[in-house]
Amino acid sequence: MPEQTTVAFLGLGHMGGPMAVNLVRAGYTVAGFDVVPAALDAAQTHGVPTVASPLDAIAGADVVLTMFPSGQHVLDAYRGADGQPGLLAEAKPGTMFLDCSTINVDEAREASALAIAAGHRAVDAPVSGGVVGAEAGTLTFMVGGETEDFEAVRPLLEVMGKRVVHCGGHGGGQAAKICNNLILGVSMIAVSEAFVLGEKLGLTHQALFDVASNASGQCWALTTNCPVPGPVPTSPANRDYQPGFAGALMAKDLRLALNALESTGVAARLGPLASEIYDTFAAEGGAGRDFSGIITDIRDKSQH
Repeated sequence: MPEQTTVAFLGLGHMGGPMAVNLVRAGYTVAGFDVVPAALDAAQTHGVPTVASPLDAIAGADVVLTMFPSGQHVLDAYRGADGQPGLLAEAKPGTMFLDCSTINVDEAREASALAIAAGHRAVDAPVSGGVVGAEAGTLTFMVGGETEDFEAVRPLLEVMGKRVVHCGGHGGGQAAKICNNLILGVSMIAVSEAFVLGEKLGLTHQALFDVASNASGQCWALTTNCPVPGPVPTSPANRDYQPGFAGALMAKDLRLALNALESTGVAARLGPLASEIYDTFAAEGGAGRDFSGIITDIRDKSQH
């Protein structure tokens, strides 16, 4: 999409705010909105033009980009709720509805179907890369939609990310995101358990890292987001587990994975257990800590 494209950016939180900043810096015309006043203020401070309502944002927009907490938020915004008109009814015909939220696959497909039925175009494009990736413009976008619609939004997504992958039809982006984070959640628990076991057996963190990072235990949870301080100086463990990717978000994504596992009948055992573990972690104080902080929970609950 050309830079003169007008983008209504709805949802200017920890991820959406920096993404909108990158669009503005690239020359896109952006009208931003968020229900949280502090998010609006932060966006304005960083040069993102904001408006008073979602309907003001979408007036004349070529693209309506949503970054919302849940699928229900997306569907309510599209259809209208609590007496408020929906975005689909108010947008100009043929508007591209680009949802970057992380939601259930069936919700993504329903949202796309609603948009298309209303005479618009639709793409789901959840992201990976966290706040650091949003700020640096290095996110990965997993995209679901028709090929021509994917190609239409690719230039816009490439401003905000370094990798844009077409994962198939509507809902395909959400499916890829959920599967990826299922791997991530399970692997972080495994890496954390291994480090706590290593501590019990007298291994230093560095010794275990040096072996596993160059052996068959190598994975992103170990070599990039290492849950103990020291071996990877940039990992959140060196910042007292400041996220990063918060425990509450991992718990949310694993619940989405659990929903998908149950609806498809997959005989999964680790996924449901990982979801239970991260739900507990988030509820017991880990919601605002990096998800790698799960190691402290494992350590605290281990026999001394």
